[in-house]
Amino acid sequence: MNKCIAIPLEDGVLCAHFGHCQQFAIVEVKDGVITDVKEVTPPEHVPGLYPRWVAQFGVTDVIAGGMGQQAIMLFNEQNINAFVGAPTKAAKELVTDFIAGNLQLSANYCNHEEGHDHGHQCN
Repeated sequence: MNKCIAIPLEDGVLCAHFGHCQQFAIVEVKDGVITDVKEVTPPEHVPGLYPRWVAQFGVTDVIAGGMGQQAIMLFNEQNINAFVGAPTKAAKELVTDFIAGNLQLSANYCNHEEGHDHGHQCN
């Protein structure tokens, strides 16, 4: 399994709200083994930007907590699989679970058309 996986981070663990992350972990997986992890700071969040920005790193998959359906669609347009509803863990731990087929995902979508406050975890 060769993958390049992006994970939005806040304080070193999965950021519950995708569009408000501090950094992205870009994790390289070759033959089912993590070979490289780098953290990159994204540009200022603008709706629709992150899928294109993440794609420049050769990302094949993104593992996220909360993410809206529009963002999932935009990732898919970049040929990036979006896995949503991941638990709050460090990037290496999430990717290790993913590689082993043990990543537990729950439905966790965020609809910003409702106009709610962003100081929350979308469920």
